[in-house]
Amino acid sequence: MIIEKVLGNLHELPTADLAAYTGLHREKVVLPSAELVKRIQRVTTDHGQELGIRLPSGSNDLRDGDILHVAAANMIVVAVLPTDVLVISPGSVYEMGVVAHSLGNRHLQAHFFDASSEYGADVMVCAYDHTVEDYLKHVGVPYARQERVMPVPFRHAEHSH
Repeated sequence: MIIEKVLGNLHELPTADLAAYTGLHREKVVLPSAELVKRIQRVTTDHGQELGIRLPSGSNDLRDGDILHVAAANMIVVAVLPTDVLVISPGSVYEMGVVAHSLGNRHLQAHFFDASSEYGADVMVCAYDHTVEDYLKHVGVPYARQERVMPVPFRHAEHSH
């Protein structure tokens, strides 16, 4: 079977639409975050079914909860593996600026979340890196190392000077 479009996302469906999927058996395509950026790939569900994914050029990255296929009493969804991250919780705008500037110089991608997010605070999240952890310890900025399912994948930061 070849998947050529994402049908929706379980985490974003209105309650009325979600009811249509209640009771369906869910097969999962379990992917690490790095694989979410690939438009064309061969995957295997947790039930051993092989699928080809061939999304059109310009398609959004895959995300946790994306619905790939629905037929009869079965559906296939994307499940993303947790990523090893550093959740950085600076105490001030100054601290955030210094940390963001330092990480930017390393071309390390970060995601930012506010207090209304699942983190419950204004935080910056980046992929785990031991040199970043050492830096945060050195400058005394609060952080926590966690395993998190990221809403969008970290991408390699392209740049030129």
